This record gives sequence, C-alpha cells and structure tokens, in this order.
Amino acid sequence: MAPRWTGAVAAATVMTVALAGCTSGGKASSTASSGGVELTMLTFETPNLPATLWDSTIARVSAKFPGLTIKKLVTPNVDRTTYAKQLASSGQLPDVMLAVNPQGFAEGGQLAEFTADELKDFASPTSGAINGKVYQLPTNAQPQSLLYYNKGAFAKAGVTQPPKTWAEFLAACAKLKSAGVTPIAVGGGGQDTFASMYPWVGVLGTDVYRADPKFNQAITDGGKTFTDAAFVKATGKIAQLAQLGYLDKQGTSRSYADHEKAFRAGSAAMYPMGSWFATSADNDKPKFDVGVFAWPTDDGQAVVPTLTGGGLSVSAKAEDVGLAKRFALEWTKDKATADAFTKADGTFNTVAGYQPPADMGPLFKATLALYEQAVKDDTVTPAFSIEQGDNGLPAAMTKPIEQLAVELLNGTSDAAAVAAKLDKEYADLK
Repeated sequence: MAPRWTGAVAAATVMTVALAGCTSGGKASSTASSGGVELTMLTFETPNLPATLWDSTIARVSAKFPGLTIKKLVTPNVDRTTYAKQLASSGQLPDVMLAVNPQGFAEGGQLAEFTADELKDFASPTSGAINGKVYQLPTNAQPQSLLYYNKGAFAKAGVTQPPKTWAEFLAACAKLKSAGVTPIAVGGGGQDTFASMYPWVGVLGTDVYRADPKFNQAITDGGKTFTDAAFVKATGKIAQLAQLGYLDKQGTSRSYADHEKAFRAGSAAMYPMGSWFATSADNDKPKFDVGVFAWPTDDGQAVVPTLTGGGLSVSAKAEDVGLAKRFALEWTKDKATADAFTKADGTFNTVAGYQPPADMGPLFKATLALYEQAVKDDTVTPAFSIEQGDNGLPAAMTKPIEQLAVELLNGTSDAAAVAAKLDKEYADLK
C-alpha cells in the first residue's frame, strides 16, 4: 500500500544551472568539485526531465560533500535497467543509479543494502523489498495508468462526464469514434515499448490486482499462471478496444516523446499515462483543456495502479559505498531537489513530512486527488510489469511483456494467445 501524501499541493519555480559537458547516449560528464572521491551516477532524460534539471540538482547536492565529484551518465533511451545491465556486464555498473529495477542486481550481490536506520525517514520504508532487504530508496509514489483526456473532444462527441464503469467507457469510445475522434492514444514504437503498457496496466489493476494484490507472488510461487481466468478476462478488454477500432493504430510506431506530442496535437481524445504527464501539461499547456480520471471498473469504483519506489540504488562495489549511500540519501531528502522533481515529473514524494511546492498546477492537483482518494478507499494496487521487489515479476520479463502489449494494441494477438506466450516466457527464465 502506498502511503497517503498529505499537505499543501503546490508549484515552485525551479532554478536550473546549465553546466558544461552535458552528454547523452551513455557518455559521461563531470560535475561538482574536483579531487577526493569520484562517483558515477546513471540518469535518464525525458521531455519532463531535461539535462539542465539533472545538472542543477547534481551540482547542488554534491556540493554538500566536499571533495566529491559526480560523473553523470545518461542512458541512450529511457530503459535504465537494460542499460545498467549492459554496463554491469562489462564491469562498469554505475555507483549510483536512479529508477533502475534492483531485481537481479540485488540477488547477484551487486547492490548495497539500506539499513532500517537509513530508511527511518521514509513513509513506506520497506516498499520494494527483495527477500526482506531494501536496495532502492522508496522515494516516491507514481500512479502508472490514468486516463488524461481532451475536454473539447469529449464535448464534441457529447460525452458529458468521464466514464466510471467499463460499460460507460465503451459507450464514450463509441460516441467519440462516431464523431470522427480517435478515442484512445497509444504508444510504444522503437526502443520505447514501455509506452505500450499503460492500457494493460490499467485493466489489470482494476480486474486482477484489486482483488489479488499478491498475484505476482502467486506466479512466482507457482500457484497461478498467466492463463488464470481473471488475467485473461482483463487482458481481453484491451483486445476488445483494438477490435472495436478505438485505439490509435499509428501510435505503436511512435516513440514516447512523439506519443505525447501526438496527443497534444489532438491525435486522440484520451491518453493513458502515468502521473508525470500532469506536470508536463501544467508546465506546457496544450491548446485544449485536459482532465483526468481513473481507469473505469465494472462497478465504478476508482482504482489507481501505483509504483512506490523508483529512487536511488548504490553499487556494492562503489569506490566509497558509505559516501555513495549518504549522497543518495541527501539527494532524496534535499527539499529543493524533491521540489524540482515534483514540479517537473509529478512525483508524489514519500519522505515523511515532505510537503510539495506551494502552487502546483490544476492537473497535478486533480491527479493527486485521484491518488489520495484511492488511498483512502484502499484501491491503490500494484502496477503490472512495473512493480518491483518481492511483489514484482522478474526484471527479465519486462521487455517480453512490453512487446506483447504492442501485439494487443495492434490487434495481432488475442488475450488467450498473449497469456500463453507470457507463460512460455516465464518458463524460459527458469
């Protein structure tokens, strides 16, 4: 269960400092002071998280540690985990890594464990634990699959309010299609197959994890398979959307960045995405008004699949493991850094007592309200393929799952075929 985030909802002006030597594609650039200890830090860049944001926060936090130099590494795409594996295979695992799935690394002794005392200031200190040990700071909670929508497109189609039930959702999609509006934007082209996941994450949250939040553990323990009736039925909803022509078929050839651009340009009425889009839309408002609602359920109660974690991990073989852990903890607790990432990426920071900036935008507030209501209603669920730790699937399953999601969206596989392929992929890992 993700912790409830209380306090004022707000926004702040993020001061950025452009530093020389910013690179991409896995090349490194040094920031902060010289001499002493040098640590590498693996980052990634998105439209919400540009180089200037990383550089300014690295400079600010590393300055608190005299003699520390941070050499920034940037992934060639947003798949941090795969790139970290590539680096690890050549003995170059970064000293500090953000939002890299710790599974596999932790069991192989490659990551440093955070102690209970080091985790005492987190609202959910054991989130993402692997065999009872925490290897990634449980820094924030991010809803992973909400429906952001074009209010103008809804009005054009005569959809007067966001649908709550699945039946209402299908009816809204039918009205949108009849009005000449593509109902749902999808993505997942090239190396960004992760963007294909959000519709599937939504229906599995509502129809599988709500009733059985430990479904993944049952898969791991052998008590269930992906051909479980509830899993197949939920997956069938995505196949149904494809068959009815409610998905933007061109979307699965678009990169993540182009996927967002297309929605902003009016490619579809609804955009299944994580909470980070709220700040993107608040910071750079589209030409239309944007609203948000949770994935519709059969009974109409909102369910919000959420990842709580996504923080920094530290290599067990860092030049100075203790210093790397102190840097990671300071990065996480530094108020200016937390505010910057809240503002830029819509993160719900889970450091106990944290209060966000004072003037966050309206879509962020609406997104947070959905999340907090789900916490109150006990309808926050794990997020399929994104959940980590003991309640997550093996990291090696992520890519096959994303590729099968593309097949669902394109209508080239049905629910039963996808479930059978997942079982085979899982069996091949053993």
